[in-house]
Order: sequence, then structure tokens, then C-alpha cells
Amino acid sequence: MRIFTGIKSIVKMIIPIKYHCALGRYEDLVFSLFLYGHSFTCPICGGHFRKFLTVGVNPRPNAQCPRCGSLERHRLLWLYLKNETNLFVDSLRLLEIAPIDCLQRKFRAMSNLSYISIDLESPIAMLKMDITDMKFPDNYFDCIICYHVLEHVLDDRRAMKEMFRVLKPGGWAIIQVPILRDKTFEDPSVTAPKDRERIFGQCDHVRIYGLDYKDRLESVGFSVNVDGYVKRLGDDVVRKYGLIKDEDIYFCSKPNFVGK
Repeated sequence: MRIFTGIKSIVKMIIPIKYHCALGRYEDLVFSLFLYGHSFTCPICGGHFRKFLTVGVNPRPNAQCPRCGSLERHRLLWLYLKNETNLFVDSLRLLEIAPIDCLQRKFRAMSNLSYISIDLESPIAMLKMDITDMKFPDNYFDCIICYHVLEHVLDDRRAMKEMFRVLKPGGWAIIQVPILRDKTFEDPSVTAPKDRERIFGQCDHVRIYGLDYKDRLESVGFSVNVDGYVKRLGDDVVRKYGLIKDEDIYFCSKPNFVGK
């Protein structure tokens, strides 16, 4: 495995960055053959493995699918979308902010979806756009997925307001962030990457969210259901799909009637 990882690193040094995403798909497919087994299953790509990959600053075993690259939170999101929402059955206009590669490929292939992805920097996003100033009409999307994005955004409330604005009345959004404490902590004066890493846990994070995150979402108009979906799946399913037991889904709805 170390030899294969070393080869991947050398190849990426030779190939231009803009081709890394496409190259990675073929690398991951080959790499996944070495880990084929029946202990773990990825619900997104359907791969079966004797183990998932260990990843993270604080290494997490069985975290990443070796074929499609999905992490625990991506697999949980996929299961939730499939089993708890109308995403797979209705004709919907879906916005994904900061697209997740393994999910974007699935969404773009679904004939019932009119799908758009945006980001300021991601090379796989369909449109380059700022989440705090989206160039879409009011009440445009049926659903929005914004997964682990707001911890990178300086003005997160403005971003929340923009998502609320472009979502149709009666529509839904899953707006997820890492919840790491009781009360959200932020300090705009912390700007150096090293300081942000020390204080917020990552060099490109601008705050640490707490359990009051729900209040922030509701302050812009969303109705928020903090859904402990993973707890309903059972230990065998959690282990099979390599999920985290304590991650709640923040399912946000826009009321059918929004007063001015």
C-alpha cells in the first residue's frame, strides 16, 4: 500500500493540477481492488471492502472509501437523502454548494434533478459563485445541500440569508457544519492561517460551531429539525457503512408562507 501511495504522489507531481480530479478516479478504482472484501460497503459507489482507509489530522480508521473517496459524513448524507427525502422521486431543482465529487457525479446522472453546483475555488464546481452573494432569483431551488462550508465563511449569517432567499417556500436544505462545543466561538481578528489552525482546528476555518448553530439557522427564517437519523440505523448498519454515531443532520425548511 505504501508503494502504491508513493506512485500516486509521483504521478500527481507530473500531471497538471487541473487533471488531478479525473486522474484520481482511475487511481482510486485501481486502489480499491487491493482492499476488496465484505466487511464494509460504501452506499454511494456500491463498493465492498475489507476495510476503509484511515484519514484525518487525528487519524480516523475506516473513514474513507478507497473507490469514490467518500467520508463518513458523505455516506450518512447519501443514506439520509435516499431514505428520508424526496430527492430520488420528485422532479427537483437542486443546488449544491462546494460540491462533493462522489455525490456530484451521482446527482448529475439523476434524470429527475436539475442540478447546479457552485463554489468560489473548487475546480469541479459548475459555476464560480460566492455563497454570500448568489446570482440566482428568489425562490429558485427546491432543495439545497451545503455540507461543511460555513465554517470557512466569514459572514455565515449572510450566507444563510442567501440560501433562505433562493430556496422555494416549502423547500428544504441540509446545511451541515462540524459541531464541536456547546456555544459557537469566533474571533474575526484571528486571520493568520497558523493562528486559525491553533484556535479553530484548521487553517481555513474561521469559527468553531456549537449547539447554538440551530439558533443561527432559525434566526434567518429556517425551521430546523436536528435529526439524529444515524441513531435509528442500528450498530450493524453504522459499522457496515463506516458512519459516525453522533452526527446529527440539520434539516432546514422554508415555510410555505414567508412574511415581509
